Amino acid sequence: MEKIKVGIVGGTGYTGIELLRILINHPGVELAAITSRANDGTAVTDFFPSLRGKTDLKFTVPTLEQLRDCQLVFFATPSGIAMKMVPELVENGIRVIDLAADFRITDQHTWEHWYAMEHACPEYLAESVYGLPEVRREEIKNANLVANPGCYPTAVQLGLLPLVESGVIDTKNIITDAKSGVSGAGRNPMTKTLLGEASESFQAYAASGHRHWAEITQEINIASKSDVNITFVPHLVPMTRGIFVTQYCDLIDEVADLQKLFEDRYADEPFVDVMPFGSHPDTKTVRGSNLCRLALQKQEHSNKLIVLSVIDNLVKGASGQAVQNMNIMLELPEEQGLDIMPLMV
Repeated sequence: MEKIKVGIVGGTGYTGIELLRILINHPGVELAAITSRANDGTAVTDFFPSLRGKTDLKFTVPTLEQLRDCQLVFFATPSGIAMKMVPELVENGIRVIDLAADFRITDQHTWEHWYAMEHACPEYLAESVYGLPEVRREEIKNANLVANPGCYPTAVQLGLLPLVESGVIDTKNIITDAKSGVSGAGRNPMTKTLLGEASESFQAYAASGHRHWAEITQEINIASKSDVNITFVPHLVPMTRGIFVTQYCDLIDEVADLQKLFEDRYADEPFVDVMPFGSHPDTKTVRGSNLCRLALQKQEHSNKLIVLSVIDNLVKGASGQAVQNMNIMLELPEEQGLDIMPLMV
């Protein structure tokens, strides 16, 4: 069977190298192009020695000519890049998955407020499909443009969906305490992610308002069919990769079998693991994998439900989920190329 040709725009960041790591061993696709303006002509293996012997590709400049042979293209670029190329690619029959935020928020003014720039192709906001497979699988199948969810929003939504869909919690008072490793900030150097700054430290950031709040609220509003009120505070922890989200929800139906609610909701989802009630998932058990592990806790004499959610921010929170979306779009087995065991050490 002939492999499907795919390309990556922006292949030198953390999400780019994760896409390379997954796609190089994917049996259904051929990586036909990878781009980097700054590294045009450089062999991929010179930039990423871990891939020696696996590819002979060289970085090229991202143009339609370089990507024309691809059936699908990933954008592993900072926000604000994909929107400048998407119309040309889609009009030429090339399907797109954007790992950044250019198409995640459907309202133009809301997007421009949080990302502090003018949107280059606002007409595509309504055409894009939000790529959380556990919610939009059927829409993703036929999409020409998929907005890959953010890392925090993925972990948050998977922890809340069974609750808001069934109406067993008060959606006006959800507290989301989220923590991420430093790779979530990307590969470009910045002071706060230097070893000397992040090591032996633990800090909140954007506590007065983080752009992922808009994405989370948009999608949870849809799932709950009402306006929700979520307090979302992210934190930076001294580890390379991983996200741990703890959510506090007020129960309004205390007789519901919450464990069964989660197990039934995710029974057919290959990358969501609902652990036994009272479990404590940790980020090491998902490191390097496309898994989200969930667990429920409830303290005595309290009507608050505690939902624990862990993912690898670079895999289920980015590149792995993008490949999952690609598999759905290209009618390949959804788990193909993603049967990756977590790295426990």
